[in-house]
Amino acid sequence: MTERPNGQRPTLEDVARRAGVSKSTVSRVINGEPRVRAAVAERVRTVVAELGYVPNQAARSLVTRRNNAVAVVVTEPQNRLFVDPYFDCHLRGIRQELVQQGAQPVLLFIEEPDDYPRVGNFLGGGHVDGALLFSLRADDPLPGMVEQMGLPAVFGGRPVIGSGHRSHGYTYVDADNRGGAREAVRYLTSRGRRHIGSITGPLNQASAIDRLEGYRDVLPDAPPRLIAEGDFTLQGGADAMTLLLDRCPDLDAVFVASDLMASGALRVLRERGRSVPADVAVVGFDDLAPIAEATSPPLTTVHQDIEGMGRLMARVLFNRAPEKSPSGDSGHSLSSMVTPTRLVVRASA
Repeated sequence: MTERPNGQRPTLEDVARRAGVSKSTVSRVINGEPRVRAAVAERVRTVVAELGYVPNQAARSLVTRRNNAVAVVVTEPQNRLFVDPYFDCHLRGIRQELVQQGAQPVLLFIEEPDDYPRVGNFLGGGHVDGALLFSLRADDPLPGMVEQMGLPAVFGGRPVIGSGHRSHGYTYVDADNRGGAREAVRYLTSRGRRHIGSITGPLNQASAIDRLEGYRDVLPDAPPRLIAEGDFTLQGGADAMTLLLDRCPDLDAVFVASDLMASGALRVLRERGRSVPADVAVVGFDDLAPIAEATSPPLTTVHQDIEGMGRLMARVLFNRAPEKSPSGDSGHSLSSMVTPTRLVVRASA
């Protein structure tokens, strides 16, 4: 680093003087704004490198109103991140994109109702430039909270909004849950399966609702006894599989709304002496390699690009953040990005 004669670090003024431009031009180049001619921007960057200029982050935050930090809010117990590869994969994608954007994730958990005021105070305290939120339940107060704050936000999965909030105006990234479920159940029917059960996720989450709807699109007359609600956990899948077998001894296939639950279902089928897929075919949802490729037999499942959705969430957030207006309105508009799914056939079905 080149220091000034008095030992101080180079300043914005030093860069502007040597590059022969104004301080505002230097600021625009450093902040990546496009309104600078390419030759001028290149000259400024060269001088920045020569002088070893490092922006004063505190001052830069005041000028740009950016903290280079993004809240990642997960409405799940912390221990689920260590047992469910879905979250690790999703967070990995988010982190990759944030790093490219020069931002750091701030991970926040909501496990109890008392956590909402704490998280709300942090989100509204000017500490972050925006928020990425996922695993929300029906009528979760978080969408309304971030909207009232005017905080740019992107949701992982379609928010289930009741009468207490506007049903429009939230940006989200999701997979084609309903279409993927339809493809899975159609595959099972094409293989001659006639008594097809469904283990759902918690039916206060949009992904679980949509996957059940996809099942019903193919089997509209399926009786309620063929449907058991799980909770996206291994034990939840095992409990639901036990219930289905008790209700329907002639069950010959099951569509399970997550790979982790499918792993629990396979365990119960083994314990009950049911051969997979000869007696009961099993199809999951997620295509998480640590689960789908490690089960016995390997799991037929619906692939969704979990890591890619995490990256897309962060990318969309940075595209939305500048939309915040002086009035505090975050510029929410109807916006959704639904990524495709596809069936990956392995030995379980």
